[in-house]
Amino acid sequence: MTFEEFSDRVRLSMEDICRDIFYENREAIKVKKEAVVVKNLVNIYNATLRLSNVKGFHAMSLRELARESSMSLGGLYSYFTSKEQLLDIIQQQGYRITRDILAETVDIDADPEEKLKAAITAHLYLSEAMQPWFYFFYMEAKNLGREEQKKAIASELYTEQIFSDILAQGMAEGCFANHDPVMTASLIKAMLQDWYLKRWKYSRRKVTVEAYAEVIFNFTINNIKTNN
Repeated sequence: MTFEEFSDRVRLSMEDICRDIFYENREAIKVKKEAVVVKNLVNIYNATLRLSNVKGFHAMSLRELARESSMSLGGLYSYFTSKEQLLDIIQQQGYRITRDILAETVDIDADPEEKLKAAITAHLYLSEAMQPWFYFFYMEAKNLGREEQKKAIASELYTEQIFSDILAQGMAEGCFANHDPVMTASLIKAMLQDWYLKRWKYSRRKVTVEAYAEVIFNFTINNIKTNN
């Protein structure tokens, strides 16, 4: 599957994400017209990600966010009551999308090698489609409060578990040589993170996300596959 095909299938534009946020938080959002809400949420979340990537989420004030999103301070409070609630919505939406897309993409009946390729490719494509979000989650993790850090750690371990389960299945079925599946999953995760944390490097080298996915998969499979 190409990145373009993936994008057409999962529809992860900022408008799509903000429409989901509206549906999931409609009781808390004071504005009720969907078109108005989606338009303003797009401005709010784009502004939040821009400011956070420049100065950090916790250093960002709501007044700065209001200016950046071209909204009044009172207007912001129509969509959330505090920075903490804004952060919680960003976290929950990002983690939900990651879980759902990976679960939908990896065929549980496929063989381990096919599963591994699907999981690597889906994770990379997802991080390409949501690069500002993934960058935000990684960079802000160290500044989160205890409860928010627990959620971030749980999400990190969830995606690693997907890879380690596939690797363990491959070992059990004799497809993969004996190795430490947890450590290998951690190394895969680190290679995946390099894509969205250092996007400029691969852009400069004209490396496509499809090519990078192929490199990670081939590198991994060449080191774990049996010679049978």
